[in-house]
Amino acid sequence: MRHPGLFRSAALVQALAAAALAQTLAPMRPPAVPLVAHDPYFSIWSMADHPTDEGTKQWTGKPETLSALLRVDGKSYQVIGRERGAAAALDQVGLEVLPTRTLYRFAGAGVQLDLTFFTPAAPDDLEALSRPLTYIEWAVSAADGKDHDVAIYFDAASDLVVNTADQAVEWGRYLLDGQTVLRMGSRDQPMLAKKGDDLRIDWGYLYLMADMPEGTSAVAAPHQQARAAFDSTGRLPDSDDFTAPSEPRRGNAVLAFSFDLGKVGARPVSRYLMMAYDDLYSIEYFERRLRPWWRRNGATATDLLRAARSQHDALLARNKAFDEELMADMRRVGGEEYARLAALAYRQTLAAHKLVADADGTAMYFPKENFSNGCISTVDVIYPSSPFTLLFNPLLLKAQLQPVMEYASMPRWPWPFAPHDLGTYPQANGQVYGGGERTEENQMPVEESGNMLIMVAALAHAEGNAAFAQKYWPQLTKWAEYLKEKGLDPENQLSTDDFAGHLARNANLSIKAILALGAYATLCDMTGHPQDAALYRKTAQDFAAKWIGLADDGDHYRLAFDKTGTWSQKYNLVWDKVLGLGLFPAEVVRKEIAFYETKENQYGLPLDNRKDYTKLDWLVWTATLANNPSDFEKLIAPAYKWANETPTRVPLTDWYDTVTGKQQGFQARSVVGGVFVKMLSDPAMWKKYSSRALGKL
Repeated sequence: MRHPGLFRSAALVQALAAAALAQTLAPMRPPAVPLVAHDPYFSIWSMADHPTDEGTKQWTGKPETLSALLRVDGKSYQVIGRERGAAAALDQVGLEVLPTRTLYRFAGAGVQLDLTFFTPAAPDDLEALSRPLTYIEWAVSAADGKDHDVAIYFDAASDLVVNTADQAVEWGRYLLDGQTVLRMGSRDQPMLAKKGDDLRIDWGYLYLMADMPEGTSAVAAPHQQARAAFDSTGRLPDSDDFTAPSEPRRGNAVLAFSFDLGKVGARPVSRYLMMAYDDLYSIEYFERRLRPWWRRNGATATDLLRAARSQHDALLARNKAFDEELMADMRRVGGEEYARLAALAYRQTLAAHKLVADADGTAMYFPKENFSNGCISTVDVIYPSSPFTLLFNPLLLKAQLQPVMEYASMPRWPWPFAPHDLGTYPQANGQVYGGGERTEENQMPVEESGNMLIMVAALAHAEGNAAFAQKYWPQLTKWAEYLKEKGLDPENQLSTDDFAGHLARNANLSIKAILALGAYATLCDMTGHPQDAALYRKTAQDFAAKWIGLADDGDHYRLAFDKTGTWSQKYNLVWDKVLGLGLFPAEVVRKEIAFYETKENQYGLPLDNRKDYTKLDWLVWTATLANNPSDFEKLIAPAYKWANETPTRVPLTDWYDTVTGKQQGFQARSVVGGVFVKMLSDPAMWKKYSSRALGKL
């Protein structure tokens, strides 16, 4: 019998080793840095080594321009954005991306500037999480023992409120509790009129607000006019310019604030600004327009700004504590490199979703397939991202699954398997992928049915009850029956890795079907169907035994049952471990992990033997199969190296070449939430985080 003290000692050693590595490992160079990350339309990034190397962009790569300056002793220095012939850039000397905050440090001209982009994203506080509002925080101090005259400038441009640069824009201001609020939006306001992938929002309104102590000024004016005034005086023009061109193609109008801090010494002087985007209505769900969650009880932009202002200090303190706790826990579970990679994925996962309220107040959480095909509520996108919601707030997974289950319950969905999607973002009016509601062509029957059964079982596991499953029992049973007939040896069809094309007898897809049947058996137990539970568990066990014979290829298991000499990542096996289904013997995982370590390239393990590309989410799922930290870290280290060295500067792609490090496709997708599956593999960690959110929706 092992002594429990040995486990405590081992855990302490591992924690100390992780802390030491954090001190020695070079700072991470993200492929893109999240600045403002809320939803598929309000998502702004710096896609360069330094935020002054190029302008800020929406996740799509289109310009969405933010600019920040620091004026020291009468001279301006650029800290965010890039302009030809403009001020010199202040040296960036530090960058850290944490789950809810991006921390920049700049130094020069005798001062130090700490600039933070902070999103209140503690996952159990959905009221704050759903607010489309980012705090931009400055702390300036002298670094040379002298006092310096310091002023701060920040602006947000009109390209944030239009889809194309020829759309007209309007702007204005008002007072809220004595403080200035600047507002900008498109003139025509075509609400929810467009659907598709590479789009920007052109309805609703952008807001900037800050407290107005002495020395603070605000203006809506052309960028060059606002900038020139700041450069010369440290303040902005006295009045807004309503004669400026209204189309971004003719020159960006901006909402701008400046803060004259006066003499700054060794003690830091701080200011913060709030930037928000009120889209009024967010999603169209079967022809009805849905409000964002924070608006469900009639709140307006004024309420949003007032609440955010009054809660700033408390939210900042709470999210700092959350960041520190989560980073420490991720280091303990997966190591420093894993923790950093997961931190970068955190806000990206959130920013690919929109949380809304249905007409009856039910929460619905809609993901978008960013730079994939623009679909909304794609089941095989919810599936890889589900470790994020299962860990941090299972109620959000329920809010993702419910729209799908409601659709599958409608007479208009004619198939005995689960749907692929609900439409094209932001219009969730019915499946558009493949044959949709018309034919079975290019459907993913085993894939999506397996995904839904596994996720519903994982939700029941997290909640400790199967009430959600009980509500949709006829649909779940239909899908289990389908997998019982079709799942062991799948016919020629697409899986979630549809970019690889159709494949018959897919061994990894078969694993999904087998685990889904085992998951359904656990749901039967939880819902009072013991005979069905025994039947489906026996079926899953028999299928798993047959799978070993069908897939065996000596020192590993095949890509497809009829293709000798092939291999693939068996990432779906992770649910056998996470849910404790116990369907596959440990030898299967041991053999696969040993084989994978012989196939790694510079930037990671390929998805299978056919190509050099991999999927980041699946790679972490595969690594999580490992039963010791050494094997996990061997598989994770190349992915961390890739994130630091990829030449493709976009928000995390999940599909890249393991030899060149270049993006194959996709970016800024929610599927990177799958990296948190490693945390689910630690039952204590899963319970620790998920329990905080249960009962709060």
